Amino acid sequence: MQQSDTPEETTLPSPVARRKILWSAHRRRPAFLLLLLVGLAAALAWFPGEARASLWRAFSAQRELAALVFLFALLTLSLIWSAGERWDSRIFRLFNQRSYPKWLDNYMWLFTQLGNMLAAFIVAFVFFLLGYRYLAVEIILATLILWLLVETVKALAVRDRPFLTLEDTRVIGWREKGDSFPSGHTTQIFFLVTLLTLRFIPGLGISLALYTVAAFVGFTRIYVGAHYPRDVLGGAVLGSIWGILAMLVSPA
Repeated sequence: MQQSDTPEETTLPSPVARRKILWSAHRRRPAFLLLLLVGLAAALAWFPGEARASLWRAFSAQRELAALVFLFALLTLSLIWSAGERWDSRIFRLFNQRSYPKWLDNYMWLFTQLGNMLAAFIVAFVFFLLGYRYLAVEIILATLILWLLVETVKALAVRDRPFLTLEDTRVIGWREKGDSFPSGHTTQIFFLVTLLTLRFIPGLGISLALYTVAAFVGFTRIYVGAHYPRDVLGGAVLGSIWGILAMLVSPA
């Protein structure tokens, strides 16, 4: 068979393809993390001086707050523990990889939305209409800064969501983007419950009911296949920390 004397053409990637190769995942993450850190630093710098001073005094004087911060640090460090990863997967499979009726899936998906930012903004709007204008603004600003904080921790933790690592994971709704630790929905609902509980001091019964709702939102994050148990625990601790801090910087 006669071979062609014409050399084979080498197909070079287009300029767009070359830019995509250069802007790969391992380059995007540091850039995204830097952007988040700058945004978080700018948000904290925007705080009044007295508010920043209150934050520092809170860390210095509040033993409960210091204990929660220490617990969150332990949960974050535990992500490198292989035995913890196995237990996380076992507990996740126990609640996620079962056959449930369709109506329950729908209710769980609806209930989990209580932890998104839109729900927090709706709560803030209700308080604004009721005359609690400072509280409404506080909820909105704290929610936005908390989102930056959660995304920063996620970029540092670099933990894949369960449906990316575990086979047969049931995903209710859509496959959420981003990393897994901590759970943003759980963080948000625990922040809101902690802030409102400390602000209004509603009594033991109502407080337990509110925290039960928050805990159930965290459970739904496992049920819908979006998070591991430690993601939920981390979100609960971080949200509680943020709620306490928000209350401490509020004017008397």
